Amino acid sequence: MSADFRARLATVLRAALLAGLTFPGAPSSAPAQQEAVVEQVAPILAAEDSRNFLPALFRSALVAPDSVVRRLAATAAGRIGDLQATPLLLPLLSDADSTVRVAAAFALGLLRDTAAAQPLMDRITGLPALDGPSSEEALVALAKIGGPGVGRFFGGILGGSVVPSREDRRPLLSQIVLESWRLGPDAPTQALLPFLEDTAATFRWRAAYSLGRLRAPAAAAGLTVALRDPDVTVRAMAARGLTRSYVDSAGLAPKTVTALLLRAVTDPEVPVRVNALRSLADFRDSSLASKVVPLLGDPVPSVQVQAAMTAGALGGAEAARGLARIASGKGPVGVRREALVALARVDSAAFTSAVPRWQTRSDWRERAAAAEGAAIAGSGPRPWFLSDRDARVVAAGLQAWAGEVEGPDPALIASARPLVQHADAAVRSVAADALARTAKPDDLAMLAAAYRRSRPDSFPDAALAALGGILAIRKASRETQVRVDQEFAASAPRPDDYVIRRWAEENWPELADRWGGSAPITTGRSPQDYRDLTRRYVLAPDSLARPKVTIDTDQRGPIEIELLGPEAPLTVANFVRLIERRFFDGNRWHRVVPNFVVQDGDPRGDGFGSPGGAIRDEINRHRYGGSMLGMALSGPDTGSSQWFINLSPQPHLDGTYTIFGRVTAGQTYLARITQGELIRTIRVK
Repeated sequence: MSADFRARLATVLRAALLAGLTFPGAPSSAPAQQEAVVEQVAPILAAEDSRNFLPALFRSALVAPDSVVRRLAATAAGRIGDLQATPLLLPLLSDADSTVRVAAAFALGLLRDTAAAQPLMDRITGLPALDGPSSEEALVALAKIGGPGVGRFFGGILGGSVVPSREDRRPLLSQIVLESWRLGPDAPTQALLPFLEDTAATFRWRAAYSLGRLRAPAAAAGLTVALRDPDVTVRAMAARGLTRSYVDSAGLAPKTVTALLLRAVTDPEVPVRVNALRSLADFRDSSLASKVVPLLGDPVPSVQVQAAMTAGALGGAEAARGLARIASGKGPVGVRREALVALARVDSAAFTSAVPRWQTRSDWRERAAAAEGAAIAGSGPRPWFLSDRDARVVAAGLQAWAGEVEGPDPALIASARPLVQHADAAVRSVAADALARTAKPDDLAMLAAAYRRSRPDSFPDAALAALGGILAIRKASRETQVRVDQEFAASAPRPDDYVIRRWAEENWPELADRWGGSAPITTGRSPQDYRDLTRRYVLAPDSLARPKVTIDTDQRGPIEIELLGPEAPLTVANFVRLIERRFFDGNRWHRVVPNFVVQDGDPRGDGFGSPGGAIRDEINRHRYGGSMLGMALSGPDTGSSQWFINLSPQPHLDGTYTIFGRVTAGQTYLARITQGELIRTIRVK
């Protein structure tokens, strides 16, 4: 028997054993060993899911003989977020297994405990030398922890005065360049500047990204040069960073920069065109519109959408004519709706002329666009959209109206007050948010009733908005504080939803004390459920743990995705369950932001919907570099059915939104999707 054959056989046997299968002649002890790991991992998964740090469990698991157990326990400890884990994780930075070292560094980054900063720095520069992946993850952890000391450490490595123990330093430099934006004012800005001219495109785009997000005045001139870089990602990052506020702070001439951006809007690559258009919008200069309006006819729909938004921000007669033409045309509804809303900003008279045909459309989405535009253009104290037959139109119009006025606008408040009792939870949510601006004690009973009414809602927005309005009243005076405590807080029922209890912990501690903490969370899963999840996704071979999924779209081609079960088992299980229920079939892409994300998973189609309940975040080491499948959130641990795919590198999403899949085919179709397009079905292969 050859060595190659023996290696292949060993791989097959391991896969079979992990799947719970046996072959004649296979060692009988292997399944028992596998089950022993399952019995150790399942309680860790349960503790993570319930956000319950159990010291005894983790003290044992983090020193378990099996490295798989140690690795998973480290990640779980970081996700739970209890700082009691820090002293237990630090020794694992020197674990014999490299995967455990990486997991420990990653977990310390999730905890963001300043007590871990110096040990992480010592490990990067100490002996024995830390391996590459562990060193890079330790640098990410330091960036998340932040502080002046980390900034000096990063600057020292970039400048050569601090020497990591690892010989190959280029990957470490690349990681620091990418992550330095997290440090804000403590970032080593001057040390980053040379990397705008590095020979490697990866370094150049990472430097452009960090320096652009930091709005470093010293980097502005370098970003203008980067607009002509041979690499598309570098050009796109540079274009996105050159906003009017940044240009002004850097002392550059706006006309010089806009001339460069206008050249970039004709770039052959879509990401550059979109980002240049987005930055041009920030200049609010109508003289630029003549160069933007032609892009309303760009062959790529996402460029058309961004051109409409930019034309709306720039204003002027030429922008108005171009937008009116698109709004009354026959192109994709996602493009036309954006043109209509933009037209409302540019020319209210032209909008008033164009909007009647939208108001009478049978598709609520088109009426919602008309409602948003009407709110922007100004439609009087009692807008037509408040009486639309579809609550989603009411919510869209009221939300847009609230976004256009500041403070307790009398007309807005008068219209919102009766809607606090609306049958639709989204309408109640937006209305209660509006009432919070005025904080009138007379609204207390109404808001309290709205809170109680929200208990059966499938999403918590209305409950949170009602609580926000009540809290605003409580803060208005000593008298209202006493009244709210007596009339509401003393009898307010404890919510089952931990998201609402967490809101109270963060915003209303006295109410949280009465309700009790948000954790541990009641997950509804049994110990056997966690064993099954461990077998199915955490310990299974990739052929089982990483299901292949196809998104069949109506107007574009299929999008192929590999789910990441080992990294996000609960999220993948939730997604697969919804697919099996055909939950996503017939949905529409309800949110599409050019060169940023496409988003789905809302059965309502307006961004508010979900099937009810929430799952916990499973932040992992994957990055939003290539197109990844991420869980949409309204706050930590609020995921449910809504998900998104990023269209370009988005490092600021890393470590915040669970990545649970990667796009393996169909990226070109993604870039052409517009809001409102249909998803026929999502299926597991």
